[in-house]
Amino acid sequence: MSSKVWGGRFTASPNQLVEEMNASISFDQALLDEDIEGSIAHVAMLARCGIVEEAEAEKLTEGLKKVHEKVTSGVATFSAQYEDIHMNVEMLLHEEVGELAGKLHTARSRNDQVATDMHLYLKKKVKNIMGLLKDVQHVLCDKAEAHIDTIVPGYTHLQRAQPISFAHHLLAYFWMFQRDTGRLEDSLKRIDVSPLGAGAIAGTTFPIDRTFTAELLGFDEVYPNSMDAVSDRDFIVEFLSNASMLMMHISRLSEEMIIWSSEEFKFVEFDDTFCTGSSMMPQKKNPDMPELLRGKTGRVYGHLMGLLTTLKGLPLTYNKDMQEDKEGMFDAVETLEKSLSVLAPMIESMTVRSEHMYESVKQDYSNATDLADYLVTKGMAFRKAHEVTGKIVLTAIQEKKNLLEVSLEEYQSYSPYIEADIYDFLRPENVVAARDSLGGTAPNQVKKQLNHAKSLLKSNY
Repeated sequence: MSSKVWGGRFTASPNQLVEEMNASISFDQALLDEDIEGSIAHVAMLARCGIVEEAEAEKLTEGLKKVHEKVTSGVATFSAQYEDIHMNVEMLLHEEVGELAGKLHTARSRNDQVATDMHLYLKKKVKNIMGLLKDVQHVLCDKAEAHIDTIVPGYTHLQRAQPISFAHHLLAYFWMFQRDTGRLEDSLKRIDVSPLGAGAIAGTTFPIDRTFTAELLGFDEVYPNSMDAVSDRDFIVEFLSNASMLMMHISRLSEEMIIWSSEEFKFVEFDDTFCTGSSMMPQKKNPDMPELLRGKTGRVYGHLMGLLTTLKGLPLTYNKDMQEDKEGMFDAVETLEKSLSVLAPMIESMTVRSEHMYESVKQDYSNATDLADYLVTKGMAFRKAHEVTGKIVLTAIQEKKNLLEVSLEEYQSYSPYIEADIYDFLRPENVVAARDSLGGTAPNQVKKQLNHAKSLLKSNY
């Protein structure tokens, strides 16, 4: 005879390997808070609907609170024998209130119970991640405000393109993260739905009030279809998709910071507290933190693909495959929380080598576009101006001089349009300031952009 709570129709207990593989308590114990919260709401509803007596509900509620207190304090522990968080809580509750614990599961299944737990968990975690993301955005704004006039080479194809404000570069990531915030905020609409009371598949014969439990748990809506309620994992897939997008943005920023901190670039230097050394080479200062952030992106991508693959062939409603929905979700949450928590202070403490950035701009040809634009303002067609500028740049490269070092006589040998004012036109500060179109890198536009960013950060999610 099986000792399991579902063992009434079985004549033998599960094989030991089956029991080990079937158990999920090793990871779903992370849902303790949500499981207790959901159970307390369920008990309140059972009493309100006359399914259990008020005195029984009070005893069950107090028992659940004691279970939570004992587990969190380490007095009570979970066992793989009871498979999951739900049955472990119920067994511990039995120790507190005796046979009355068996009434806790009236009018619900583990199917709607675990779905409720995950909705509650993810709702809380998404809001926390949004807060951590906001911290990163604040740091980006602060760093940008300090470097509006700092000029750095801008790149396309990782080749020098045009000089830009370093603040403009940093704020590009602010807007990426702002879109991530918007996606996370929008996903709460799908997370904030209660499956509690859907039962195993078809609802229940008891006169329950699902709207009441939803209100107690702070859900905005209730699933209108019991089958969808217990089988829906779209909200987790959506979270993992949003998490992957966010990690991709973190990874891109990390990649740039790794490049910037290299000896070849020398644009920034990380604080020692965010770097490590080499066990063999004593001179090394390795940017391990941004490298780890870049590396952990693949981990989150994997969780998204794993869950999509798990769900793609499942018939309605619940299948044991869906036990695989949790570990990836938990790990993605933890990865995001840790990544954002380290990213903010790492950027904040990063030293920006403004002078080296400026010297790098002075030694390149990223002001070539402005030479072409100069010729256009003098009356030359852009295509012709582009060709003439290309020839001037080629000669300058061959003679190992930048465009500010080309003599006026040399310039005029290519075009009589070029006059002495060309040198002022090509100065890095003026090249940057000239990009005064909406969203451009000119200090005037960057200040407007920064003010917009700050106003968004003041709003509540």
